[in-house]
Amino acid sequence: FIGVKRKYPEQAELFKKMLDAVYAIVMRMVTLILRLTPYGVLALMAKTVAGSDINAILKLGNFVLASYVALIVMFVIHLLLIALSGLNPIQYLKKVFPVLTFAFTSRSSAGAMPLNIEAQKEKLGISEGIANFAASFGVSIGQNGCAGIYPAMLAMMVAPTVGIDPLQPQFILTLIAVVAISSFGVAGVGGGATFAALIVLSTMNLPIGIVALVISVEPLIDMGRTALNVSGSMTAGLISSKWLGELDQDTYNQDDTKTGEIAS
Repeated sequence: FIGVKRKYPEQAELFKKMLDAVYAIVMRMVTLILRLTPYGVLALMAKTVAGSDINAILKLGNFVLASYVALIVMFVIHLLLIALSGLNPIQYLKKVFPVLTFAFTSRSSAGAMPLNIEAQKEKLGISEGIANFAASFGVSIGQNGCAGIYPAMLAMMVAPTVGIDPLQPQFILTLIAVVAISSFGVAGVGGGATFAALIVLSTMNLPIGIVALVISVEPLIDMGRTALNVSGSMTAGLISSKWLGELDQDTYNQDDTKTGEIAS
């Protein structure tokens, strides 16, 4: 495109305007869909609860609780990183809360990406390039919840059943490396964490049967994981924009009484 722009500047500019127009149309369509999303989310939530095995949920309640404790700890780390970057984490939390709520209920990082990008640009003051880059990468690379915490927890749980001490430094270092590498390419949709867990357990030569045991409570945990994934991508975009000097501090510090409203 750069070569064409130099040789045919008028045609290149026309092509750029065409892409901008298509992007604006698509974003407008997505915005309209997102405004109707709460009604669909209500139906999905009802279906998830009705299709879950109550007995299995009660038996695996400790695992669900431990999972959310780990997710909350990681979310606090996000806030600490923002604070260490010289930004107000409370302001961040207020501005991204609608996006995290949507991600929590929809269980889809990919589905939340348009809202993610919009919040980064309009609410957090992040430049468009960094916002698009962070949100796009966050869908498939480095998902804190689905590709990080969840597979690691399952590996730590199942290791003692095959005579492995999960607290051994060698096991922990190997697990960290495997989880980091396997996090590349994890689908940002519901159920992506299951495949990530299967990859990690298989690579570590651990039994994969535990994945089937927790599948009944998978939707409950997946909601929190997805919210953490989206928060991770927005945190990365915010900190990167701050370090690169491209953050609009006035927009970030501005109190928005319409935080929950999607920009039209």
